[in-house]
Amino acid sequence: MREYSVAVIGAGHAGVEAALAAARLGEKTALFTINLDAIANMPCNPSIGGTAKGHLVREIDALGGEMARVADETFLQSRMLNRGKGPAVHSLRVQSDRVKYHTAMKKRVENEPNIDIIQAEIVKLICENGKVRAVVTALGERYEAKTVIIASGTYLKATIHVGEASYNSGPDGHLAANGLSDSLKEAGITLRRFKTGTPARVHRRSIDFSRLEVQEGDEPIVPMSFETKGELKNRAVCHIAYTNAKTHEIIMGALDRSPLYSGRIEGVGPRYCPSIEDKVVRFSEKPRHQLFIEPMGEDTDEMYLQGMSSSLPVEVQERMYRSIEGLENVEIMRNAYAIEYDCCDPTELFPSLEFKKVKGLYGAGQFNGTSGYEEAAAQGLVAGINAARKVQGKEPVIFERSQSYIGTLIDDIVTKGCMDPYRMMTSRSEYRLYLRQDNADLRLLEVGYEIGLVSEERYQRFLTKKEQIAAEIERLNHTGIAGSEALNKLLVSRETSPVLNGATLADLIRRPQISYSDLEPFDKDRPSLAPEVCEQAEIEIKYEGYIKKQLLQVQEQHRLEKRRLSPDIDYRGIVGLRLEAAEKLNKIKPLSIGQAAGISGVNPADIAVLLIRMEGQGNK
Repeated sequence: MREYSVAVIGAGHAGVEAALAAARLGEKTALFTINLDAIANMPCNPSIGGTAKGHLVREIDALGGEMARVADETFLQSRMLNRGKGPAVHSLRVQSDRVKYHTAMKKRVENEPNIDIIQAEIVKLICENGKVRAVVTALGERYEAKTVIIASGTYLKATIHVGEASYNSGPDGHLAANGLSDSLKEAGITLRRFKTGTPARVHRRSIDFSRLEVQEGDEPIVPMSFETKGELKNRAVCHIAYTNAKTHEIIMGALDRSPLYSGRIEGVGPRYCPSIEDKVVRFSEKPRHQLFIEPMGEDTDEMYLQGMSSSLPVEVQERMYRSIEGLENVEIMRNAYAIEYDCCDPTELFPSLEFKKVKGLYGAGQFNGTSGYEEAAAQGLVAGINAARKVQGKEPVIFERSQSYIGTLIDDIVTKGCMDPYRMMTSRSEYRLYLRQDNADLRLLEVGYEIGLVSEERYQRFLTKKEQIAAEIERLNHTGIAGSEALNKLLVSRETSPVLNGATLADLIRRPQISYSDLEPFDKDRPSLAPEVCEQAEIEIKYEGYIKKQLLQVQEQHRLEKRRLSPDIDYRGIVGLRLEAAEKLNKIKPLSIGQAAGISGVNPADIAVLLIRMEGQGNK
């Protein structure tokens, strides 16, 4: 019998971040996976980042997580999404080499001395007096564990659906995890059925790329990790194709054979990443839908058809894909499928991601009702940190929604819950002008250092960067520039007024039409600075008024988050609190006034009652 401080069940994107965090914080960790070949697997699109997801990856990196560094090592193409909009919604996305990403992340966990990787299916939790004690494998082996993190992804009682066929299986043909669900229910954990899907993989040789739109990567490349230095290069291009009236006709004619519409799929699917059947039905007015044809890796001819997930029969899939221009002769290598799986109700979790009903038991990733590798990795990191801290007798780290997208994600799912797989979007954050991906290190790296996941060397480099940004902002605010023919020619060409009596460099940068780099020929004393320092100085100056306003909102939210609430409060006994609010508060058990204010059904009057009660008790 082996004993561990932390046992992690599942080695996907949540599991590896959880295990690495716990182990690097000094705790002996067991990482269980049904198949070693599934470590950090990408069963759906082999990409990292995307709108709002890029923010999460940058935050993971600032806190000392691994996803961004591995993404930089193994990407095929890098793009910054939403460049035509403001910096709040700029989001990095890379197309990854699926096998190389898996291999690199597997090597990370193999090389971590505090991690034992064990190929086994966990079928049972051993709990005593409301606290987790051990896990048991399908072979009857028992492992003692002070804390357990469930990061089971889409494996719990997983069922694959393709047309009229259904069978018990995890993603990519791996075994499903069939035993653990019953044990979780016995422990008092509520389980639900969710569903997700993936498109077909097709052979490169069967695609006529001459009839597709080319989608190049960005140059120069912005790395995912703040630590990545040196030149990065795109190694592949992606392509864009479109469905058409014939495609839609084939889909509509086969809806009776879709398990999604025949009623055989019970699980709730992702609202923001629907199958192609869903798109055609829900958006019938649209004459076409976009799909992206993306490589799975440098050493394979498999191509991924992003945007066309489906659970239709294979022969219908073939007709559907072949109706698209450029795919007339397409060869399906792996057919599309839908997958149903068990997951928990995340409102049963504290913001630390520990279950309220079982001490020492944590949830992370798709098991918590979310979708996406990035959302999973973020939760895995938080669960790993807090499991280790629990063993060490330390208070959990709670990420506030005003502090990070990670905090927004966790607050949303544990406070509001999710009726379908939750996906991170910039619109979910009311502080998105402040919570940008470009300043994730400025917001969170010090937190990572205090936790113990950021090295002293990295922290000192970060302090130097902060000093350089502050110094450059100061210089730009106090460096005057006289009007000249060349300067005014530039200003007029950008449709902004010329300088008549002089201006500071900061005054000019504040103009929407002018960038920091535009002024380089006129800035004789400009120091040599890293691009990220220049970027921060420019953003801070250009959006100064908006950022100051948002920081006031952040400070108010932070003040509310500091007003702590005990999880042992019985809200039914608080005079003046509405019955609905008391019921919701008793269910969620918020840990702060800020969290309580975000609960659906709790209004400002209820928050006022709680504040009055706290004042009366001297809790300030």
